Amino acid sequence: MNLSTALVTGANKGIGWHIAKQLADAGLTVYVGSRDPGRGAEAARRIGAGARPLVLDVTDPAGIAAAAAAVPELDVLVNNAGIMPDDAAPPDSSVEAFRATYETNVFAVLAVTNAFLPALRRSAHPRIVNISSGTASLAQAAGRPGSGAAYRSSKAALNALTVYYAATLAADGFKVNALAPGLRHTGLHPRAAASDGDPAEGAAGAVRLALLGEDGPTGGFHSWDGTPVPW
Repeated sequence: MNLSTALVTGANKGIGWHIAKQLADAGLTVYVGSRDPGRGAEAARRIGAGARPLVLDVTDPAGIAAAAAAVPELDVLVNNAGIMPDDAAPPDSSVEAFRATYETNVFAVLAVTNAFLPALRRSAHPRIVNISSGTASLAQAAGRPGSGAAYRSSKAALNALTVYYAATLAADGFKVNALAPGLRHTGLHPRAAASDGDPAEGAAGAVRLALLGEDGPTGGFHSWDGTPVPW
């Protein structure tokens, strides 16, 4: 199977950077999506050969359109950009925090995916990977405290979107999956910042889904180690 181009959103740091690095190491040309041009260029420089900076603010419709116009052909899209503004439970949450979280974690995934679908349709083996979270599992959340409600529910909505895209695009050869990368040392939230989890390990799970063969799964929710995560 010949895959040659990939785009990773939010790839100037954290798990996104490691996904881009590993895809470039696998021989793909990787567009390093970043809303900040300078940080994107520096991230691509650190990755080295095969990396191409791409200015992409996933919440800016005009910017998304411009980025899509600059990428005529694409094999892999990794929707990695995400935010977690607070860790509040529902009684302490604000509508504004929910709106901001869903804007990046759900609405932007829809906007970016749809904008790049024409390029992905030109691929013989199109792949979409949505970076979710194990905390989005409704089965595992039952009976537990509802902290981080905006983030966790947005990732549950992303999981649903993954299933819908997978079913809709299956006849066109797409593989669309969601990944729970595990708690990693990133700047997503204070608990992640204090974690010693290796972001490269979580990224490897995304790369595995990005490079799936034709007999690989679609419409699934997978842990970084390849095991299924309950919805």
